This record gives sequence, C-alpha cells and structure tokens, in this order.
Amino acid sequence: MKLATYTANGQTRTGIVVDNTIIDTGVDGSMIDLIRNWDALKPAFEAKAKTASDVPLSSVQLEAPVQRPGKIFAIGLNYADHIEESEMGTPERRVWFTKAQTSVNGPYAPIQIAKSTFSADYEAELVAIIGKGGKQVSAADAPAAVFGYCVGNDMTARMWQHASPQWSLGKSFDTHAPFGPWIVTADELGDPHQLGIRCFVNGEKRQDSHTKHLVFNAWLQVEHLSVGMTLEPGDVLYTGTPGGIGAAMDPRQFLKAGDVMRVEIDKLGHIEGTMVAES
Repeated sequence: MKLATYTANGQTRTGIVVDNTIIDTGVDGSMIDLIRNWDALKPAFEAKAKTASDVPLSSVQLEAPVQRPGKIFAIGLNYADHIEESEMGTPERRVWFTKAQTSVNGPYAPIQIAKSTFSADYEAELVAIIGKGGKQVSAADAPAAVFGYCVGNDMTARMWQHASPQWSLGKSFDTHAPFGPWIVTADELGDPHQLGIRCFVNGEKRQDSHTKHLVFNAWLQVEHLSVGMTLEPGDVLYTGTPGGIGAAMDPRQFLKAGDVMRVEIDKLGHIEGTMVAES
C-alpha cells in the first residue's frame, strides 16, 4: 500500500495512493497516528484501496509523508563508491548524524540555498520509516520494526558540514530533508536492498547505484541505533548515499538557483525539487 500526506482545499490529510488517484483515509490525525494504530486500521484501508477514486493526484499537494518526525537520523559513508570518492576509508564505526525537524520538506517543494553557504549538494537516499520500532531490536527482527520506505534527498551544505567534526548543522538547513512522495509499506515493497537508486540534476544523471551495495544495510542500522534509544513510530532513517555527489566532481559542481534535482528509486517513485535562493 502507498500512503501519503496531502493538502487539498486548505486541509492536510492522510490518503491512500492508487494508480494516479488518492483516496482519503477517513481517519483524523497525522501519519504518525496512522502508523501507531496501523494493525487496527490496515483491514479497513485495504478494503478502501479497492474502491474507485475520482480525485487525481495532480489535484492535491503532496507533503512530506511524516511532517514532524520525532527523530531523523542519517548515516554517512555507507556505499563503497561514495567512500572512495570522498577519499576516506571504510569507517570502523558508523558515522551517524541527525537532521532537524525543521529541515523536513515536501517531495516536490522548492529547496533553499541559504544565504550563508555556496556549497549546497545532493545525496540520493533510501529512507526507512519506523513502525513498531522498539529498543535493542536485533537485525533479524528489524524488518518487522520498519513500517515502510520512501525516496529521500539528504541535502547538505558542504561548507558547514566540514567546518565541524559533527555534521548535524551542515545537514539541517531548512528544506534540506525532502522525502516522499509517499510511504510504500514494507509488506508491499519486500526486500529494500534490491532497488536501483538514481539522481539527476537538470536531466544529467549524477548518481546511479543499487541498494544492495549498502555497507550497513537497513536492518543493521535499526539494530545499531536501537541499542541505546527507543525507535518510535514515524522516526525517519536516511540510509546513505552512493557515489556521484557534486562535491566529488572535478571541478566541483555545487547547486545553484534554478537547478532541478530528481531522485528516483525502483518501486518507490521519485521526488523532485528546484533550488531557490533564500529570500
């Protein structure tokens, strides 16, 4: 099932995406509320998904599926080709950082180039949305802890990222965590490590890889994070980017106003954002 957060007629709701249409869930509350109550809601949603809808997707505005995640964690240096282009060794310990709630952005919304930086860069990523979550979740049990998956772009202000050994500030600028366009539930997707992942800038393919190349796969990431913290419904995990970032090109190719980025992942859809100068 594909589940979206959308705005129509001034109201933001949750919906079920079927082909090129959307069906309102009929349930009040946010996507986090929906995820928390999924076991009780799922049978009714499955029946609803079989009904016809006359509301085209093109008539609504798709928002980030989870608008205010409790936690957003992301892992760095998690594809071999990205490690190589970054001229860094495979980390003995995983490189984790957070992205602020205020960096969340819609799947097709503009992305800001902040006044304080000239080094905005893209990172195509598979995003996992936590469902049941928990603490001290083993890798074997991790699939059951994840609700579903999205397409993400771990936007980065490189100058700020490398100004400190802690990357969170350079990863947390406003609008720098677009993801969506919807959540594909884990039971529909199957193995998240069998997906092609690509990024295009102004139609030019910059990243082209496969999630089977993750150094630490999604299950290992859930296991690692849950050692010390409780993962909760709606928490968001950016699972790493492959090679091809602008900062590794010769010469470097940072993003400028007007550039259009498209990130796509097999079976999950695509997101697309236009860079704009911060007003």
